[in-house]
Amino acid sequence: MEVPQETLDQLSTWFLQSLSLDASLRRAAESSLLSAATSPGFPLALLKLSSLPSVDLQIRLASALHFKNLLKSRWAPTSDNPLPDSDKTLIKSLLLPLLLQSPPLIQSQLSEALAIASSHDFPSSWPSLLPDIISSLGTSLSSGDYTSVNSLLSAANSLFLKFRHSFDTQALRLDLKYCLNLFAKPLLETFLNTSNLTTPVADPSVLKPLLECQRLCSEIFHSLNSIELPEFFEDHMREWMEKFRFYLTSTFAPQVETDGTADALRASICENLQLYMEKNEEEFKDYLEGFATAVWGLLMNAAKSPSRDQLAVTAIKFLTTVSTSVHHALFGSPEVLGQICNSVVFPNLRLRDDDEELFENNYVEYIRRDSEGSDTDTLRRTACELLKGLAVNYREQVMGLVSAQVQSMLAAFNANPAQNWKEKDAAIYLVVALSPKPGATTGYLVDVESFFTSVILPELQGQDPNAVPILKAGALKFFTVFREQIPKQAALSLLPGVIRFLGSESNVVHSYAATCIEKLLLVKDKGPMPGPTARYGAADVDPYVPQMLTGLFNALEMPDSQENPYVMKCIMRVLGVANISVEVATGCISKLASVLAMVCENPKHPLFNHYLFEAIAAVIRRAGERDASVILIFEKTLFPELEKILVKDISEFWSYAFQIFTLLIDLHAPPLSDGYMALFQVILDPSSWKRSGSVPALVRLLQAYLRKMPNELNREGRLGQVLGIFSQLISTPSTEELGFFVLNTVVENLSYEIISPYISNIWGALFSRLQNRRVYKFISPLLIFMSLFLIKYGAGVLVDSINSIQQGLFLMILQQFWISFSTKISGSVEQKLITVATTRLICESPLLLDPAASENWGKLVDSIVQLLTNSDQAGADFEDDADVPESIEYTGSFARLHNAGKKEDDPLKEIHDPKQFFVSSLSRISSQFPGRFGPVIQQFVSPANQTALLQLCGAYNSAIV
Repeated sequence: MEVPQETLDQLSTWFLQSLSLDASLRRAAESSLLSAATSPGFPLALLKLSSLPSVDLQIRLASALHFKNLLKSRWAPTSDNPLPDSDKTLIKSLLLPLLLQSPPLIQSQLSEALAIASSHDFPSSWPSLLPDIISSLGTSLSSGDYTSVNSLLSAANSLFLKFRHSFDTQALRLDLKYCLNLFAKPLLETFLNTSNLTTPVADPSVLKPLLECQRLCSEIFHSLNSIELPEFFEDHMREWMEKFRFYLTSTFAPQVETDGTADALRASICENLQLYMEKNEEEFKDYLEGFATAVWGLLMNAAKSPSRDQLAVTAIKFLTTVSTSVHHALFGSPEVLGQICNSVVFPNLRLRDDDEELFENNYVEYIRRDSEGSDTDTLRRTACELLKGLAVNYREQVMGLVSAQVQSMLAAFNANPAQNWKEKDAAIYLVVALSPKPGATTGYLVDVESFFTSVILPELQGQDPNAVPILKAGALKFFTVFREQIPKQAALSLLPGVIRFLGSESNVVHSYAATCIEKLLLVKDKGPMPGPTARYGAADVDPYVPQMLTGLFNALEMPDSQENPYVMKCIMRVLGVANISVEVATGCISKLASVLAMVCENPKHPLFNHYLFEAIAAVIRRAGERDASVILIFEKTLFPELEKILVKDISEFWSYAFQIFTLLIDLHAPPLSDGYMALFQVILDPSSWKRSGSVPALVRLLQAYLRKMPNELNREGRLGQVLGIFSQLISTPSTEELGFFVLNTVVENLSYEIISPYISNIWGALFSRLQNRRVYKFISPLLIFMSLFLIKYGAGVLVDSINSIQQGLFLMILQQFWISFSTKISGSVEQKLITVATTRLICESPLLLDPAASENWGKLVDSIVQLLTNSDQAGADFEDDADVPESIEYTGSFARLHNAGKKEDDPLKEIHDPKQFFVSSLSRISSQFPGRFGPVIQQFVSPANQTALLQLCGAYNSAIV
């Protein structure tokens, strides 16, 4: 692989700069790498750089990571810019040898790169890969080179991971069969031969790579058994299981026991046991009791050592699976239940030293692990899952054990609160963890109301927010989890105490306080249609808003919480619910603008930044709708920061800035200022539309301009520029719907005299696209646009303007698309548009009132009745006012701001009931031509829809004569 030295030097410089703390230097390097990515030989240069021992390890690692990400985005043949086949061939010939030669950090990235490439090419387009691995594996085993053996097994492991995570298909099973035929036997031989070398008294330096080899064999075992039990593994199950049990019951040299090597192997084995319990219980049952005893024995010691946490987690999960299976009787005796709870479950509920350290030094990770619904398997959570598993079949016994344990913990705390505060924390955690999920049929394992009154309230009412912060955090979490069960007045009486905890010096405590407030404001009570109503409204929240916002903004100034997503989310929620005064609103926008200025320097926390822009949108919307004069103050404060985003090309924030501009324009009384007019020229520039992630926001901004100042479009060729943007959007499947949004807004806001010079080009662009896009996704918005056009300008203008492109074209569109697709339109506003437009068409257009057009007339009536029937069955539309993401990353995709959203306008506000409009219009036109339409309806309207039509006529006291 020949790569010019100057290329390697340049890449090294860019990667070094990409690691710089200087944001401008880092951005420049990232831009250079992005530009170079499409140059010939770029992936090979990355691979070369990552393999050079003479290069700094950090640069090699950055190059390997970049190489992996490049393969992720460009290896697939369907990607936007796939790698050339010549590059792929060379990469496949080099990747495995380079992986074997690389240090562990580089090897990890190259192994992932191998997995990416193999997920597309292996085995059909890379048939040499697995035979090469097997051949090299045999050579390395013969020479006793376990460093190479483990590298090869690591590569094989990355190949086979797809069998764990991919959707089960016939093609995947064929790939699995190929891998089993080649690798199942060498895998077993490797495992058994290595096991013969693995003795408990072996030297640690020899033992460590051997145990790592066995761990990798165990991981591959899991992958190859994930879909179903292969015949080879069923035939050799005893050999595998005997060795698995050997590793679970043997004790090795202290060094490999304490550094986690042996426990990593045991944890992998426990995962395999769980897999067999879940998928191969019948074949596995003969080994179950022996393994249950072995795993139980491990857990007696596992809880005493933090280094064994992962083993304890996997072992407990295995026992949990057994406890809910048909073999639950293994744990059924009172003695065994007591031993499991007292020796396995309850000891693992107590905080460890590393938990306390995490609480104090890394609040984000602590909260992530502790959060409700987290997918992280902590010892505490896993122990409680085992308890819940046991309660499935032995509820009364478990309730007695839990109740006694909670009382014991609380008694120990009351005897010496300063010394035994961890006992109370464990009791709180136990009660919270055992709370049933929403909709569950099982009840609580403890008396929650009594526990809340005696244990939680004293913590929430404590005046010192910094006293025993872990207990305060636990109490706040309890309040949050049980927020729906706590009566409204009781919760409001506790709110000042929760607000006080926003001032806690503990990041976890003030984060939990913010989360508690935020979740409380989302509680809904069931009520009559159209849906649940918020329990806490503006009237409930307004008295607390000043203290609440003060506490929240003060929390953002605390160490390590300057970009606290929990606090910012709470600010967003409060501003979205409360009725805030002009004074409070201007203070908030000033503080939020300061935060925005800070994050613009280095956007690094996507979720925090999303909530920040949601908060800005919320205060603009809520305050601006109440008092439009405040918009001028908001503009003066926000414009400098929003303009900085555009001028400095802070791409992460472009779509957010455009959405905020849109909201400001929507609330701004015309005329618009010079600043807005300058921005209008920017968005009319085609270069502004090159970033796909910003396009939805740009469309909404353009719509805001069109609504606010339609007369400006008829000047300086602006309408032509807008329609040029429409043409560009309509040409791509991913943005075609956005093109219709632009076009619809043009029609809604401009007279036909203004758009008539362009109408031939508009129809030409649409129907040219239709020739190649005869799919619902395109036809649906096309029909909606045509309906809007008819309603705005009249049926005659619609028919004549389309026929001016080609004589008879409208009738062709009507027959091929309007009649058949209109019944499939969804959305209440869209269905109303189609119904009214079609009704006007059959009642106003001479083309359809011609007796020669009876068939088309009848089929259109049939489609309207069918659409109205469909709309009855669809139910009401709702919008959830809590529509904000729980996680977000910086990508090229658009992130919608819920609080900047605009409710869909109804262009037919004057028509309240489309059904009434339809039948009254039909009755009126039939009275002008008595006896003419009845036979047409009988011939061309389906019997079911004829019945529905009669019912509609009866409901609205109308008749077709």
